[in-house]
Amino acid sequence: ANMVRDGGESEYGFNVFIPVPQVLIEMIQNSATALDAASGNMFSQYPVSVSIAFIAAGLLLRSLLSKRVPVVLVPFEDDSEKMDAYTANKKISPTDASPKDSSRPGEIVCWDPSTMDFLGTVKAFTPADVIAASDRARKAQESWKSTTFAERRMLLQIFQRCILANMDGICRISCRDSGKTRLDAMLSEVLCTLEKLRWMIASGEQYLKPEYRESGIMNRHKTSRVEYHPVGVVGAIVPWNYPFHNVFNPLIASVFAGNAVVIKTSEYASWSTKYYGRLIKMCLEAASAPPELVQIVTGFGEAGGALAEGACDKLVFVGSVDVGKKVQMTCAQSLVPLVLELGGKDPFIVCDDAIPSALAQIAVRGAFQNMGQNCAGPERFLVYEKVYDEFCTLVADIVNTTHQGPPLGHELVDCGALRLPTHGKTMQALVDDAVRKGARVLAGGFLPKKGSRLSEGQFYPPTVLVDVTEEMNIMHKEIFGPILCIAKVKGNSDDEAIRMANNCDFGLSSCCFSASKSRANKILASVKAGMAAVNDLEGVTYMSQSLPFG
Repeated sequence: ANMVRDGGESEYGFNVFIPVPQVLIEMIQNSATALDAASGNMFSQYPVSVSIAFIAAGLLLRSLLSKRVPVVLVPFEDDSEKMDAYTANKKISPTDASPKDSSRPGEIVCWDPSTMDFLGTVKAFTPADVIAASDRARKAQESWKSTTFAERRMLLQIFQRCILANMDGICRISCRDSGKTRLDAMLSEVLCTLEKLRWMIASGEQYLKPEYRESGIMNRHKTSRVEYHPVGVVGAIVPWNYPFHNVFNPLIASVFAGNAVVIKTSEYASWSTKYYGRLIKMCLEAASAPPELVQIVTGFGEAGGALAEGACDKLVFVGSVDVGKKVQMTCAQSLVPLVLELGGKDPFIVCDDAIPSALAQIAVRGAFQNMGQNCAGPERFLVYEKVYDEFCTLVADIVNTTHQGPPLGHELVDCGALRLPTHGKTMQALVDDAVRKGARVLAGGFLPKKGSRLSEGQFYPPTVLVDVTEEMNIMHKEIFGPILCIAKVKGNSDDEAIRMANNCDFGLSSCCFSASKSRANKILASVKAGMAAVNDLEGVTYMSQSLPFG
């Protein structure tokens, strides 16, 4: 990356300009003084992660240059997209912030949840608008479905190189629209998307080729095979927690399989679609792909409802259980095939032979990545009695040294803001219920007081709640926020840990830490969860794109 950061001619004769993202430069510069000096800082392991990101980006860039992949540089529309230090002329009140405004019918109100800066409005699509977008996508798919895998790979490679070239803007816009930190944006938005692209380019074709199957005794003189054909238009209703990756997640698989895609984003992550939409359009043009192949629609519930009612040939929904039930009921009437991913409440099991000092940083990272707003993230820390007190103390010490604030400010922060304006009150109610029933707060656990710095945005402090028991609401309701919730496994019993882990309606993912891998494997084999990780965060399975998710 350093070789081409200032631009110049490549050996193939076309202009190359791949700027090293300023966010990574600043992290490297600050790591020695800010991160290494803060020995208890929750993200002291990040210089290693950033180094890995540099190496991965460098290898990917070398590969792209060798394949004559054109570079796409996406322009900024205004200062809110271009500048970190941006202050709007208008602020949104934290107490009554809402994407709906009766004085602005047909529009979605957008704001930065960490500063409450008004960012403008975007169109709220009506059902008729969504159907029209789907019709445009369907027309584009008629030619795209006949493309070769080589042509589809080129499109994905153009996306890869475009993301590398525009990382600063992608991260800044994600931070401004969601309140996440720069580092969360780099690792969870950019790096995850690049890995998904890498895997699809390298391995996608083999899973879409015809598969020959046994014909059976009566058909031994014949051949039998399964062929995979594009479904047509894929619809995707995606949430607000990862504004960039949630758009590319359904896009990548859909277009590589020969489909068009219509992506309905959350009303709480609509502003960023202006920049991300331009990025997608420019990449489609660079690949000579149909310009209407990817449609992004913004709006409220009725816009997503149009997709479920038949405006697409297959639908993916990622969101809450309650809304997922409504989507499923609608798809049952329209017979639109549906894939649901409805969140989780993952157990993080710490056995009595584990070393708490080696796990504390991992636990904090897992709990507070993206302010805990993750479907696959640890929400129930089940810690064996022998190591319970030490684990609680170590975790609380780390969390009490963290810094919280606007992610695009001058201060280096560990934790950003919440995206939903009312979510802080929801979490406070869970904390209050737990405390009334005997839990203790070792860090955070309060709504910022009016007039304080954090009250100027949608902030809730990173919280450590210990002595949590199963009769408390917080052990059963999805938190989706920055609360590290610790319960004791009495008697250091594996059976008790398994029982507690399974005493929950959610079953997305899980992890277990033990000095014995076989013991951790045995425990996880009895935990009712779709994914499991031994001696690592359960969410890291997402970086293995060859694995299913859920």
